[in-house]
Amino acid sequence: MRNDDLLKRSLQAVWHPCTQMKSHEHLPLVPIARGEGVWLYDFDGKPYLDAVSSWWVNLFGHNNPRIKNAIKQQLDQLEHVILAGFTHEPVVQLSERLAELTGLGHCFYASDGASATEIALKMSFHYWRNSNLNQKTQFISLQNSYHGETLGALSVTDVAIFKDIYAPLLRQSAQMPSPDSRLAEAGESAEAFALRCADALETYVAAHHPQLAAFIVEPLIQCAAGMGMYHPIYLQRAREICKQYQIHLIADEIAVGFGRTGTLFACEQAGITPDFMCLSKGITGGYLPLSVVLTTDEIYQAFYHNDIARGFLHSHSYTGNALACSAALATLEIFVDDDVIASNRSQAARMNALLAPVIAHASVRNFRHLGMVWAFEVANGNPHFAQDFYKAALAHGLLLRPIGNTVYLMPPYVIKAEEMAELAAGVLALLDECGVSIAPLLD
Repeated sequence: MRNDDLLKRSLQAVWHPCTQMKSHEHLPLVPIARGEGVWLYDFDGKPYLDAVSSWWVNLFGHNNPRIKNAIKQQLDQLEHVILAGFTHEPVVQLSERLAELTGLGHCFYASDGASATEIALKMSFHYWRNSNLNQKTQFISLQNSYHGETLGALSVTDVAIFKDIYAPLLRQSAQMPSPDSRLAEAGESAEAFALRCADALETYVAAHHPQLAAFIVEPLIQCAAGMGMYHPIYLQRAREICKQYQIHLIADEIAVGFGRTGTLFACEQAGITPDFMCLSKGITGGYLPLSVVLTTDEIYQAFYHNDIARGFLHSHSYTGNALACSAALATLEIFVDDDVIASNRSQAARMNALLAPVIAHASVRNFRHLGMVWAFEVANGNPHFAQDFYKAALAHGLLLRPIGNTVYLMPPYVIKAEEMAELAAGVLALLDECGVSIAPLLD
């Protein structure tokens, strides 16, 4: 009964994100009462395995005692204070720790990924203005890129369903060929294709660099593009090109940071340091909203001046929230204490073995894996495949949200062997149920 009552109240009072609300006339909301580990439970006690980490944020499971206790301890001391003219221990500790881990510094905080994108874009533009290069006002990104849904972030996003309706409100940007290995020609290696795309990037940058402020890129995985994965050599070449032609490189690690790609930050696999790094999602282990932009000392110094207008006059009310920073510090401690990156390699190997029957399934195309992310396309002529698969998955006790005909798995890192087996078996059963090969969409 509590389920039905909560559903009715939610539909009357809440406008849910990324949702055509009318669809809930036939696709009920899922009311969640509590979480534990990789599991979410409704009010009747039915469990759902959270195979998408609650929109890619949860790293170490729901109701994690270490993160929870860190928040509780901080709550007894300080919940929040204005960060303009004030400071506190958790934000300083977190900033110092992130600087050590990234090689960047001077953290600027916000509450969500799109806000981090906005901050990085504005900082880049303002840096060039402070450097008397006022013509450098344009941005470039990758085809099929996603960087958020605020207006600045949408301007460098290339996902039509999010962007097209708002086109009259957006600044124009140029999109470079995506190195997503699914787009390579037959017989072309991922590395060769990435280099070919990098050549196209250099051709454009060479012709337009006087007007270009920055190139923003999702390192190694274009998540909203259906988990498009590419070779790290593209990032190496992008770093070289941006440096040669004096444009900033913004690494959007919002979704791929904190171990998702197999290293703490995806840029590590290319051996590069960007000019800006945007972080969010997993930074607090999925517990509280927090985002951060890190940049170089050179960029910071361009704002350091007696003239207030040369400063970065951007703000968010909850910037550097003490509770969120304490959750982030606890999350980083878990990475060290549990040797998470090494443990994830074992987790990934186990999951790969369990997914062997999925890889061999007749409906599966382009199976790929990086770190703790798995993805594949399903050859199916059903235009409502994503919704039908999602609904069927819920019936099997799995939270899976396909992107188009791409099914992906991005579970919390604490998933146990038996839970992996349950997830893999469930996906296989769903393919038999929903993945009838009508017309191969991607070969």
